[in-house]
Amino acid sequence: MFANLPQKLTAPLGLLSDEAKLAFRSRPEGISKLISTRNIAEHDGYWDQYFILFDTPSDVFSLISPHDIRRAMLDAPENVATLIRVLTSRLFNLVSDHTFPSPIAERNTTKEALNAIRVLQRVLPVIFEVEGESNAFELEVLWKKVEADNENQPHAEVTHFVIEDDDDDDDDATKPTSQGSGSEPQPKKTLLPSLGEKLFSCINDLLFCCGFTLPTKIQVDHYKINYVIWEKGVGTTTDPGPNTQYDSNKTEVLRLLLVLLSRQVYVSPGLLFSKPSFYTLHVVRKTPRRDVLTLLCSLLNTVINSSKTTNVTIASMAGKVPYNHLVFKGEDPRTALVGMCLQVLCVLFDFQSGPARDASAGVGETVISAPTSKTNAFRYFLAKLHRTQDFAFILDGITNTLEQQLAIANNLLPGSRKSIPYVPETIILFWKMIELNKKFRAYLLDSDKVTDVLAYLLCYGLDIKDKPQQHGLCRALTYIIQTLSAEPAFGNKLSTPIRVSIPVKWATPGTAADFMITAIYSMIATTSGTLNSLYPALIIALSNAAPHFKNLSVVSSTRLIQIFKSFSNPRFLLSDESHPRLLFFMLDVFNSVIFHHLSDNPNLLYGILTAHKIFQQLGTFTLARALREIKRVELAREEQVAQPERNRKGLGRQEDDLESGDPHVEKVRLLQQQDVTLDREAESSHDPNVEDEEGSTVSHPIVSPSSESVPGTPTSEKARGKMRQRRSLSLDADSNAERNGSAGIGRNGFVPTQEWVTSWQQGLPLDTVMLVISELLPKVQNLQAGRQKANSAGTITDFLQSVTLVDVLPPKPQVHPRRFMWSDASIVWLTSLIWGEVYVHGMSPLGIWNSTNVRLFFVKHTQMQQRHITETMSSVVGGLFSPSRTKIGSRIDNTEYNFVDFLFGLFSYTSEYCKFTVICYLYDVLLLREHFERTRHGDQAKAKIAC
Repeated sequence: MFANLPQKLTAPLGLLSDEAKLAFRSRPEGISKLISTRNIAEHDGYWDQYFILFDTPSDVFSLISPHDIRRAMLDAPENVATLIRVLTSRLFNLVSDHTFPSPIAERNTTKEALNAIRVLQRVLPVIFEVEGESNAFELEVLWKKVEADNENQPHAEVTHFVIEDDDDDDDDATKPTSQGSGSEPQPKKTLLPSLGEKLFSCINDLLFCCGFTLPTKIQVDHYKINYVIWEKGVGTTTDPGPNTQYDSNKTEVLRLLLVLLSRQVYVSPGLLFSKPSFYTLHVVRKTPRRDVLTLLCSLLNTVINSSKTTNVTIASMAGKVPYNHLVFKGEDPRTALVGMCLQVLCVLFDFQSGPARDASAGVGETVISAPTSKTNAFRYFLAKLHRTQDFAFILDGITNTLEQQLAIANNLLPGSRKSIPYVPETIILFWKMIELNKKFRAYLLDSDKVTDVLAYLLCYGLDIKDKPQQHGLCRALTYIIQTLSAEPAFGNKLSTPIRVSIPVKWATPGTAADFMITAIYSMIATTSGTLNSLYPALIIALSNAAPHFKNLSVVSSTRLIQIFKSFSNPRFLLSDESHPRLLFFMLDVFNSVIFHHLSDNPNLLYGILTAHKIFQQLGTFTLARALREIKRVELAREEQVAQPERNRKGLGRQEDDLESGDPHVEKVRLLQQQDVTLDREAESSHDPNVEDEEGSTVSHPIVSPSSESVPGTPTSEKARGKMRQRRSLSLDADSNAERNGSAGIGRNGFVPTQEWVTSWQQGLPLDTVMLVISELLPKVQNLQAGRQKANSAGTITDFLQSVTLVDVLPPKPQVHPRRFMWSDASIVWLTSLIWGEVYVHGMSPLGIWNSTNVRLFFVKHTQMQQRHITETMSSVVGGLFSPSRTKIGSRIDNTEYNFVDFLFGLFSYTSEYCKFTVICYLYDVLLLREHFERTRHGDQAKAKIAC
C-alpha cells in the first residue's frame, strides 16, 4: 500500500525516487554500460537517462565519478565522444526551439537543459586532464571543423549603450552582420563552426534566455534570446528584478563556462604562455562585441549590486542572526551567483596567454603594455569605462563588500557571522580595475575613499597573515598597496585621518600614514619570517609614500626605527642575498622624510638620533665584525638560557660544600669564577662597541692595551718578532674562522663573502642621515646636559620642530616612485592564485575539479576533524556551555548544554520559520548565560550592557 508512496509524492514535482538514481550506479543499463559496451549509437535510448534522471547538481556529481569517465576514456573513448555530442546536440535543439523553456508534452525542457549542462561540467575536466597540452581526443571532438553547404543564419542586431572605442575598425570582424547584407555571392561550401564554438554561442544564448535566466516580461514577441543587461548599474538604469530560480540557472550556466575556461589549470606553469587555452582564447578574442559588452556589464552589475541589500526578506533577516550559518546549511543562490560572476570576471581579466598578451609600446624603461580589442576584449572594454557614475557605482560596491567583511571580523561575538566567501575575488577585481583603467584609478585617488580602501586592505591583510593558505592573497594585497603608493595623489591623502572603524587590536592614533606604518610593522614583526617574500613590496610602499609623511606619531616613528634595527641586524643582513636591499629601502624612507618634511616629523628625527650608533656601525660594516657580533649574541643567549640551571646546580653544590666544609672545593670554585671574569673582560675589550643584553651600548676605547704588552714595560726585538708571528697566525685563524662562520649563516646554500658585503655596503645611502646626526646630535646632547632641565622629550621635540638644515643638506632629489612591474613570473603567479581560489570554492559542495590531475598549482589535501554543532557553538562563544564549572555553575551549565542539544535536534523536523524562532531563542539563551557569568564575577556594568 505504501510502497509507491514516494513516487506519488515526488511525481508532481518532476523528481525521481532514490531507487532509480541508485540503480544508475548498479544496473547494467546505467553508468557501467558507458564503459563496457562499445560504440553506443547517438539515437540509442540509453542517453535519455542523462537528461531526466538527475534533479540537482549533487546528483550528477555523486552518481558520476571521475573514475567512471576515466575508465570510459580508456575502454570506450568513442562513447565519451558520443555522450558529449548528444549532450551538446540536445542543448542546441532546446535553445533553438521557440517554446523553450516551456514544458513540451510532459517533457521538462528546463530540467533537460540543466542536466545536460551538469553532465558536461562533470565530463569535461576529466577530458582536460589527459596527458598533453592539446590531446587528440579533445581536438577531434570539440575543435574539428567540417565542410557543409552554406547556411545563412541571420541574427538581429540589438542597439545598446556605447563605450568609447579607439579601435572601432578592429572590431569589424566581430560585429554580427545584418540580415540584408548578403549581396555578394557566397561559396557553395563553407566550414561550419566547431562543436566548441557552437557550445560557447549556446552558453551566451542561455545566459540571456527569457524564462530561463531572464524574466519573461522582457521578451519581445517570440524572440526569447534577448541580450539585455541583467541588473541596473553600468550601461543601464533598468532593473528586471531578482529571481531565485533565474539566479540558480545563471549559476549553472556560468559554472559550465568556468569549467571550459579551466583548461588552463591542466597546463604546467612553464607552458602557460606557449600553450594557451583554446577555450579562453575563443571567449576573449572571437566573442562578438555585443555579447562581450552585455556579458561584461551583467556580471559586473550583479557583483556590485550584491553589496547593497534592499529587499528585506525572512531569509535576509535570518542571515543576520548570530551563529545562523552553523545551523542552516546550504548555499544561498544569490551568494553562489555573485561568487561565480566574480570568478568568471577574474579569469577573463587575467588571461594573457599566447596572442591574448597585451600589446606593448615604447622602448626600454618606457614600455607600456595595454590590451586591445584583438588581444582580450574583456580587458580592453574594462579599460574603456569612463563615466563618473559608473566609477562611483563600482567603487561603492567594492568598499561596501570590504566594509561588511571588516564588520564580520570585528564582531562582538567571535565567529557569530559567516565570512563573505568572495572577498578574495573582490580584491582581485579591484586590482584589475586600478591596473587596467587609468581613469578609475585617478577617480579613486581623488576621492575621499582612498584611505578607506587602504584601511580595508591592511585590516584584511592583518586578519589573514597568520593563515598559510592565505599568504598568496597577502602577496596580492602588498602589490596593490605598492601600486597605490606610487601615485602622488595617494601620498597627499595620507595626512588625513582614517574614517573607517578599525578594530581595537589594530587601531592606532594619528593619520592614515600612521596606520599604514603600524600595520606594515605588524605584518613584518608578528609573522616570524613566514612573509619574508612580501617584505620588499611592503617596504617599497613605505619608501614611495615617505615623501608625503607629515606629523608622524611617536608610535609610528618608533615602528619605523624598529623595522630599521631589525633589517640592520648582522644575522638578517647575511642570511639572504636580497636582505641588504630592504635596508636600502628603509634608509630611503629616512632620506625622503629628511629632504621633504624634516621639521614636520620631530618624533622620527628623535628616533634617528637615538639610534645613531646603528647608522655609524653600518658605515664601517664588515663581514668579520658581523660574524663576531653574531657569535657574541649567540653566546649571550646561551649564557642566559643556561644561567638559571647553573645557579640552581651551583646553589645545591654550594650548600653541600658548606655543609661538608671542604676548603679544597671552595678554592677551586673561586678560581673558576676568577677565570670566567677575566674571559668576559677580554671579550669586551676585543670589540670597541659592545651591545649588552638589554640593548644599551657600552663604549670602550678604540685601542685597548694588549694582553701581552703592558705600558711601561720595555719589549725586546726578539719578543716583538714573536708577537708579530703570533699576530699573523691569529689573522690567518680569523680568516679561516670567518669562512667557516659565514658558511652556516646564509640560507639555501648562500655563503656571504667580504666582496659581497663591500658591493652593497658602499652603496647604502647613509650620507644624508649621517649629516643630520652630525649636525643635530651635539645640540641635543647639549640640551640634555644643560642645567635648565631641558632633557624632557617635549623640549627636544620643540627644538627639532624648529631646526632647518637647508644650508647643510644637498639639493632635494627628484622623487622616483618604484611602481609594481608585471613580469612573466608575476602573471603566472596571479593566474595560479585566481585558479587556486576557484579550485577551492569548487571543492564544496560539488568537487568539480577533485580527483583530477591539476598541473598549474600543487594541491595539498588535509584531514578535517568532524565537529558536532554543540562543540562548535561552545568554542566560538568562549566555552559558555562548558561543563567544567564550579559546583553550582556546573549544574546550570550541564542543564543548558543538554537544552541546546535538544534545540539543535529539533532543526531536522521543523519548518524554516520554526528554525528562525529557535535560533532567536538560542541567541537569548546566550545573552542570559553571558549575563549570569558576568554577574557571578561581579561585573555588573558589563552585564547590563550585554542584556
